[in-house]
Amino acid sequence: MGTPAPRPDSAERAEIFRGLVESRRAVRRFTAEAVPDTVIRDCLELAVLAPSSCNLQPWSFQVVRNPELLQQLQSVCLGQNAAKAPLIIAVLARPNTWEQACADVLRLWPEPAVPKAIEHFYQNSAPFQYNQGWLGWRGLLKRQMVRLTGFKRPVMRSPNSLEQMRLWAVKSTALAAQNLMLAFQSHGYSTCPMEGFDEQRLKQVLPVPKDAIPIMLLAVGMPGERAVYNPRLRFPLDQSVSWH
Repeated sequence: MGTPAPRPDSAERAEIFRGLVESRRAVRRFTAEAVPDTVIRDCLELAVLAPSSCNLQPWSFQVVRNPELLQQLQSVCLGQNAAKAPLIIAVLARPNTWEQACADVLRLWPEPAVPKAIEHFYQNSAPFQYNQGWLGWRGLLKRQMVRLTGFKRPVMRSPNSLEQMRLWAVKSTALAAQNLMLAFQSHGYSTCPMEGFDEQRLKQVLPVPKDAIPIMLLAVGMPGERAVYNPRLRFPLDQSVSWH
């Protein structure tokens, strides 16, 4: 049997999406034109539609438009030109919000009654999986249990430590960050994900929660002159893809 022919509308959507992705570049210089609040909110709403592990949504965003704070962030970002954007969004991974998230899933369930299986998962299974205990002592015990159980059958081997919880939160938050960049691109605004910044000084400028992991500062705005520094370069696809 051959591959089914795509529906006409699916081919059109694929072309639109390809154009959106291909047009996104890391823009290093921005104009002073402000980004409307309606656009910012719409893009954030699209960002949080990203998938997350167990739907626990371990992310938060700090939207910076205040000129004084933006000025302070320029030095935090080591003087990068992109940091002169009229809007910067701090994208934060939140590994310690899992407990509140479990409660929120049940509290905000979009149906009149929460299914018993869902209730059991978020009251029992998820807390067992994500609670690492004080200084990670629960995680240590769970790693021993997983090691023994894993000899007999496949098991979920992580997150079973505080460090794995950090990775867990960062992975889901990165998905939301990509949604956020593409959302701004769809509105005609450019972005630059900045990882080069002083995390300690960032916490002196913004009220970053103690447990939060700043994974990027996203510069947003209209591209200025010489906004893109270099032509796009990507390694050959076969260099990073295996077919089985």
